[in-house]
Amino acid sequence: MSAFGQGEPFRVGVEDEMFLVDGDLRLAHVAEEFVPVPDVPDGESGFEAFASEVELRSPPSATAPDAIDALRRHRAALIAAGATPLAAGLHPAAEHGDTRLVDQERYRRVGADMRGLFERTPECAMHVHVGMPDADTAIRVCNGLRTHLPLLAGLAANSPYWFGTDSGMASARASLVRAYPGRGVPRVFRDFADYEHMLETTLRAAGMRDRTHLWWDVRPHPRLGTVEVREMDSQTSLRDTLALAALVHCLARHEVERGLSIELPSAALAWSSFRAARDGVDAEILDEDGRVRPLREVAATMLSRLVGVAGELDCVDALEEVWRIVDEGGGATRQRVAFARGGMDGLLRALVQETAAAA
Repeated sequence: MSAFGQGEPFRVGVEDEMFLVDGDLRLAHVAEEFVPVPDVPDGESGFEAFASEVELRSPPSATAPDAIDALRRHRAALIAAGATPLAAGLHPAAEHGDTRLVDQERYRRVGADMRGLFERTPECAMHVHVGMPDADTAIRVCNGLRTHLPLLAGLAANSPYWFGTDSGMASARASLVRAYPGRGVPRVFRDFADYEHMLETTLRAAGMRDRTHLWWDVRPHPRLGTVEVREMDSQTSLRDTLALAALVHCLARHEVERGLSIELPSAALAWSSFRAARDGVDAEILDEDGRVRPLREVAATMLSRLVGVAGELDCVDALEEVWRIVDEGGGATRQRVAFARGGMDGLLRALVQETAAAA
């Protein structure tokens, strides 16, 4: 039973994952002390798999700015409860194996399935949901959003450091999560029945029953009635979260009107997403027409195409924030600047301060 069409279509929701750190700004496995977060509405805070993380969720919102305003209040409530959050794709200095799972059946099952892969280091992502009026529209939007995954990966890159060293990637987290099965770029689906058939076959092969354990970078979410863009790095600054949420919101509406013109292969999009994760805003990536161009040019073209949609969705100013990411380099660039100024301790302080400043 799907929830497509049960809510107002094209409402947007954002999931904001972040680490909890101790007085030394290292991982603190204390999520159970803060979840549910006091003064946050029911269902809008929760666990992730790791006990050093919390997830804050906006309600389904008419606009991206409305969703981010909710997350701002939620971050403030988490800090007021005594937590010290650090929002980024990876904790830059976490030691290999410094992990603990939340003691719930869902996470025990995932840990048993993933084994040592889940014992490397926690990671935090940002997810954006857009409500769909019906299943056919959801499939059309999901197929179209595949082509924008490299652009989103490059703009969202915010994890250059892993295990205390510079990975050489703008998003080291992107490479870590690719080790898990069920990640990556899905194929194009002919219709909802094709999606359902592929899903059931894959779940049987995986030995799973829970559909949400297939973690594609974009997927229909029938239980929520949305299409979900997943696996962008968590953003330290809510200005960056706002920019990405507005972009996904506009792209989803754009794909309803455009329809799929070119069926780009999943393998090509996976390579393009890797280059985006490696090089961030300096990457060369595939655009929606299948050409390889500098990410900055792809972003400029898309922003010009989305002007009308942004007006309809009341997020013109929010979408303008994408230009700032393109110009400044996004979270990965800021992390490297902070490290150059103050070493690892300076970087950790900067991330905690920026996370709190957003609230």
